[in-house]
Parts: sequence; structure tokens; C-alpha cells
Amino acid sequence: MKEGKKPYYMISAVAKLYNIHPQTLRLYEREGLLKPSRTEGNTRLYSDEDLKKLELILNLTRELGVNLAGVEVILNMREKLEKLQREYDELVKFVCETLRVELRSVEDLYKNALVKVPRATIARFKEMRENGDKETGT
Repeated sequence: MKEGKKPYYMISAVAKLYNIHPQTLRLYEREGLLKPSRTEGNTRLYSDEDLKKLELILNLTRELGVNLAGVEVILNMREKLEKLQREYDELVKFVCETLRVELRSVEDLYKNALVKVPRATIARFKEMRENGDKETGT
């Protein structure tokens, strides 16, 4: 396999791998649970991401007894939660960066102050900035 190319699997290979009938995969596609890509000849191609989703679907139906309508609700909720998590992470990153900039500007004000600022105050601002960097991992 060439570097940078993602592997894809045909419906027969996926059905055999997961011990399910190809019609089951077609049903999952009709229900909107799976969306494999297609070749120009209209052959279904399943990516690793599709296989992970299929594993979740099979776990929900086989192990937990969830019907397909329930699987659809769970998958939709999961997608929304992942989107909210990404948005939350972006917000936290933005807030942390904004605070870092503000702390630096306050530190600059103290460095250029006409009144002598105690070294302890400057050290505290530096400590806050360093701790912020460690906590966010940036």
C-alpha cells in the first residue's frame, strides 16, 4: 500500500470479516447508518472509519439489543457530542491564549512602570503564565 493512501474494503470482505450478510451492510446503508464511498463502477468501498462505525453498530445490536432506530439516535447523539467537544476545545484554547496575551501585557506594564513594582508581583505573573502553559499543554 502506498504511503498516504487509506485502505478500503469491498462489501464481501467486510461481510466475511464481521460474519454478517452483505444484505445487512446494504440495509445499514439504506437506513443511513453507514455511508461507504463508491467507485466509478458503483462498488461500495468501506474505510477504516466505516469499519469502526460498523463495529459500534454491531456491538449495540448484538450485545446490547438496540434496534436500528435506537442505533440511529445513538450515532446522531455521539456525532453531536463530538462536535460540541471540538467546539469546547477550541473555546478553551482561545480563552487560554487570550489570557496569556493579557498577562504578558500586564507584565510589560509593570516592567515599564514609573513606580517600582516588587519582584514578587512580577514573579507571580510569570508563575501564572507558566502554569497556564502547562495546564493547557500548549
